[in-house]
Amino acid sequence: MASKNDPFQFQEFDEAGDLLEANRDAVTISIENEDLKSQRPRSTVGFAQDAADEEPLISDDREELLSGQKKSAPFWTFEYYQRFFDIETHHVKERILGSLAPWPGKNFIQAYLRKNPDLYGPFWICTTLVFAIAISGNIANFLQHYGNPGHKYTPDFRKVSIAATAIFSYAWFVPLGLWGLLLWRNNKILNLVSYSFMEIVCVYGYSLSVYIPAVVLWILPYEWLRWVTIAVALCLSGSVLVMTFWPALRDDHPKVIIATVSGIVLLNALLAVGCKMYFFSKPEPGKEPGQMVNSSPTVKAIKVTSP
Repeated sequence: MASKNDPFQFQEFDEAGDLLEANRDAVTISIENEDLKSQRPRSTVGFAQDAADEEPLISDDREELLSGQKKSAPFWTFEYYQRFFDIETHHVKERILGSLAPWPGKNFIQAYLRKNPDLYGPFWICTTLVFAIAISGNIANFLQHYGNPGHKYTPDFRKVSIAATAIFSYAWFVPLGLWGLLLWRNNKILNLVSYSFMEIVCVYGYSLSVYIPAVVLWILPYEWLRWVTIAVALCLSGSVLVMTFWPALRDDHPKVIIATVSGIVLLNALLAVGCKMYFFSKPEPGKEPGQMVNSSPTVKAIKVTSP
C-alpha cells in the first residue's frame, strides 16, 4: 500500500480550477485531442475572411490594368487627351532639336515620337509662335515709322487673333486632311505605312518651331534678311515634313506622290510668306521713315454763277 506522502503518486490540484475560473479566455491545450487548434489563430483567420467579404481585394480597374485590357476613353472626354500631355521635359527638347536639324533619311516619327505622340510641345510651340508674330509685327511697324513725326504709333491687338487663327488652323486642319488622304490611300494599297492623326499633328506642331527664331529676326527692317530667314525656315520645316511622310507615300502612284508632296510644301510656304506679307509689310511709297507726308485735304474753289 502506497504511502500518502509518496512523491510519485498523481494528485489533483485545486489551484488549476481556480485559475480557469478567473481567466475563462485563456488558451488551453488538450493532450487527448491533437487535432484541436487554439482559439486565437481561429479567430484571426475568421477576421480576415470577414474583411475579405466586406471589401473586395481587386477592383475592376485593377483587373483590367493587370490583364492589359484597360479600355481607352472616348475622344470627346478629357481623359483621352490627358495622356498626350504626359511627357518629360527632355523629350520635348529632343523633339524640338530634331525638328530644327533634320537629317537625311531620318524619320521624325520613328526617331523621336516612338509611338508616343504628345500635344504639349505642339500646343506651346503654336502659342509661342502666335505671340511672337503679333509682338514682332507691332515692333517692326514701330521701327518702320520711327522718326516720322506725322505717324502716331498704336499697337494692333487684332494681330494676335489673326495669327492664332492662321497658325492653329494650319496645325490642325492640314494634318486632318493629310491623315484622311493617307487613310484613303492605305485602304487602296495595303502595304503603305500608316500614321495616326495625333502623330501627324505632333509632327506639324514641332515643324513650326523653326519659325519662332525666324519671326524674331523679322523685327529688323531688312527685307533681304527676312527673305533669307524665310528660305532657311522653309527648307528645315519642309524637310522634316517630307522625310517623315515619304515612307507612307513612296509606294503609291507617282501622280499621288507628286501632288501630296507639292501640297505639303506649298501650304508650308503659304503660311510663312503670308505671315511675312501681312504682319511685316513694307512701308508704302512716300511714307519712308524720316519723311513727312502732307495729309491735309485739298480745298477746291467752286464758282457759283447766278442765273
